[in-house]
Amino acid sequence: MEISSRERNILLLAAVVALMFMATRVVPAVGNIYDGREADIEDVLLAIEREERLIENSLAWRERRIDAEVQQAQIETQIFSGDTIPLIEASIQRELSQHARDSGLSVNSTRLAESVEANDWLMISQEMSFRTGDASNTVTFLRQLKNSQPRLRVRDFSLNRSRNQYSGSITVVGFAQNSTIRGGDEQ
Repeated sequence: MEISSRERNILLLAAVVALMFMATRVVPAVGNIYDGREADIEDVLLAIEREERLIENSLAWRERRIDAEVQQAQIETQIFSGDTIPLIEASIQRELSQHARDSGLSVNSTRLAESVEANDWLMISQEMSFRTGDASNTVTFLRQLKNSQPRLRVRDFSLNRSRNQYSGSITVVGFAQNSTIRGGDEQ
């Protein structure tokens, strides 16, 4: 069977219409599928990158937590503890007097300790006057205070010489966390 020219023209027109249909419907659909696939790949790559960042951040946060725990342990060794504020004050006075005696200083007098509370912390200030025949004893005393555990910090220091004797006074502060003191909120 032979195709007439009219049938051939109709078939060509049908082919052109089919090509146009494919060009307007199928090609954009394939393009959309391709674009969707590219977007999915990009989303997966972003998710992988985010997970890698989270892993890196978790390691950094782990290190920060360890550092914070170490700092907390160091701070805990530097603060005084006790059941009541007077017991902590007595502990600071005892520690200060012991360092003075160990350094060769003679304790003349100690004043009553003063305490100040702020933000769940207690700062106790203790003043002591002393004398010695050797000025190097005061250097030893200050070194012992610097290395003391719990830590006593020097707030004020004076040293005077009269004849062959040195006399001086020192004010130190020690810290305690108020929440560790039983009845700390009541005082």
